[in-house]
Amino acid sequence: MIAQDTRKGIVLMVATTLVFAVQDGISRYLAGEYNVVMIVTIRYWFFAAFAIAMAGRMAGSLRQAAVTRMPVMQALRGVLLAAEICVMVAAFVVLGLVESHAIFAAYPLLIAALSGPVLGERVGWRRWIAIAIGFVGILVILRPGFAVFSPAAVIPLISATMFALYGLLTRYVARTDSAATSFFWTGTVGAIAITPFGLWAWQPMAAPDWAWMMALCVFGALGHWLLIRAYEVAEASAVQPFAYLQLVFAASFGVLIFQEDLALNVIIGSAIVVSAGLFTLWRERRRA
Repeated sequence: MIAQDTRKGIVLMVATTLVFAVQDGISRYLAGEYNVVMIVTIRYWFFAAFAIAMAGRMAGSLRQAAVTRMPVMQALRGVLLAAEICVMVAAFVVLGLVESHAIFAAYPLLIAALSGPVLGERVGWRRWIAIAIGFVGILVILRPGFAVFSPAAVIPLISATMFALYGLLTRYVARTDSAATSFFWTGTVGAIAITPFGLWAWQPMAAPDWAWMMALCVFGALGHWLLIRAYEVAEASAVQPFAYLQLVFAASFGVLIFQEDLALNVIIGSAIVVSAGLFTLWRERRRA
């Protein structure tokens, strides 16, 4: 058993968020030049190979990693995550990294709100208040009634909802399946599901962009490895709050590299959403 080290876990989680933010920046660039589904498909081929290798190592053998008592739920998770990544990358292109991540930050609140009907968990009044406050933050970001509402703002919200459902299904299958099994099914099913669409949408890619594509695949695998290591050495409840740093890193890349605007309403709304999310994480840790 790996010794628990919360400080090391926090460092690993911060590194994870930085790597994933870099991955998002590369995704934004490539998806702006080529078909989104093609980019995600190539990324998934690499991720599937990584997931198979890691799952086999975690479970002791590939056969053990593949065994599940919930094949339908595991397959649904894999398809849902692949579709969610496509939606989020599309949001990066049409809305930018800053606003996309600001809205996507609501996904822990969606998990808290849906954990009752989906998992049968009890959601107390304090968490309901935090959820309501978080969605006030989303409204501050979207500014309905103060400006022409951009339909593109709905895209990262759809992505956040899909990711929340994926997270809830992950909790559900964890009742019978190991993390290695879930990781194996996430990578393999996602790759199988998206490949026909990626091949149909295939476009020639310039040689320099293949270098960026390879970097995207490497950063994706590195990010997942760091995340696994973070959860190995520290409790999830201790390191999860630091996952919000991905919003900070991604927004920084959006402003510095892609010349995106950092509007005051986005800053205020993001602060409200993150504060509400941190409170729900704290309540969950208290209950645990």
